[in-house]
Formats: sequence, structure tokens, C-alpha cells
Amino acid sequence: MSIAKSVSEVLVPIHREGYRFVAIFAAVTLVLFWLNAGPFAWLGVVLTIWCAYFFRDPERVTPLREGLVISPADGRVSAIEEVIPPVELDLPREPVTRISVFMNVFDVHVNRAPVDAAIRRIAYVPGLFLNADLDKASLDNERQAFTLERANGQLIGVVQIAGLVARRIVKFVNEGEYLSTGQRFGLIRFGSRVDVYLPKGVPALVCIGQRAVAGETVLADLSSQEPGRQGRTS
Repeated sequence: MSIAKSVSEVLVPIHREGYRFVAIFAAVTLVLFWLNAGPFAWLGVVLTIWCAYFFRDPERVTPLREGLVISPADGRVSAIEEVIPPVELDLPREPVTRISVFMNVFDVHVNRAPVDAAIRRIAYVPGLFLNADLDKASLDNERQAFTLERANGQLIGVVQIAGLVARRIVKFVNEGEYLSTGQRFGLIRFGSRVDVYLPKGVPALVCIGQRAVAGETVLADLSSQEPGRQGRTS
């Protein structure tokens, strides 16, 4: 691998949502150096670099076969459960498979559309800022829910959930818009989680503990009869 390619993979573009945060961190760091603050100034350098890294927005190669449900978030698959969807999604009140992807503060936080679909509903719900890895965060935490409708009428729910550190959920789209698979639709600042609610009877094709990549990892296949997958740590 060439040095130029290695550098380009690390120095990926920063999403515009991060510009002012990086500028604030950098300005504070310059003031600390001007004040001869020593270790605190160098800590400012580290935090500025981390902030730029947090808001990175790399390109992704998205599988486009009909029926694939692609991960909307980078992170660890923290839960796969049969649950009744939250009321804000306005989905049928029956158990469906929910896949939760937990993002830590080092993961990419730009979220991407899991399928080609129209945005039928967007609902913002104020709430707490519990650890997003906890199951009750799905109902108690601040969150933003998207109900997506495919061309064949199938409905999929996607919920951005604020976490212990996250204090701001940002959406880039509005109700009625059409999303293409892998399209950026939002961002959660400073760590949290995204839940995907599949149509009834559709199993997950990932395992708990698996790393997911937004816009690339296949979570499920709406057109397949393949059973849910099992995994092991090795």
C-alpha cells in the first residue's frame, strides 16, 4: 500500500457539521499555547485532532441488490431482539426484529439510509441521555424516528438514539423525500446508537458483537428465505 493511499484513508473529508467544533477546539488550543499553558495546550491539540476524526465522512461502497437492508451506522451490533416498535414509528403493533448498532466516540457518526425508500414519517421524541447500550434507551432516551416506505409498500423503521455523551441529533432530510440506499440522512454528535426495525418475519443476517459499517454491511435481506445467522467469537 502506498504512503499516499494510507494518508488518504486516514485524512478523510470532515462533514460540514463538524467545521465549527473543530474551529472551536483549535481556537481554544491556540489560546492555551499563547498563555503558555504547557500540557493543557498539547491536550488541546489531541482533542482538536480527535474532533476532526470524529466528524470524518468517508466514502462507502454500497451493495445495491434489491431487498438488501444495509447498516445505517458504523459500530457494534449490540442487540438483535423481537420487540414491538415504538409508537412514534406508527408501525403495526406486533413483534418484529430490531437490530441495534452502538456507536462509540471513535466510530463514524454519519448515518446512511438502509434501503431505497420514501420518508413517510419523521418524529422527534425528547428524553433522557442514558447509556445508549442499555435496552431501555430505545424508549427513554432522546431520539429521532424515521418510518421508511419502500416502493412495494414495505415499512422499515430507523431510530437515531442519543446516548450518554451525545447531545444533538441532526437530520439532513425531511418527510416526503426519497432516500437512496447508502444516502446520508443524519448524524448524531458524540456517541450513541441506531435501531433498525425490519418488516415482520424478516430475520437478521448479522450477529451480536459483529462490527457494522454504515452504507456497506448487509443487516438483512427482504427477498431471501435464509434463516437468521449464528456467530462465534474467534
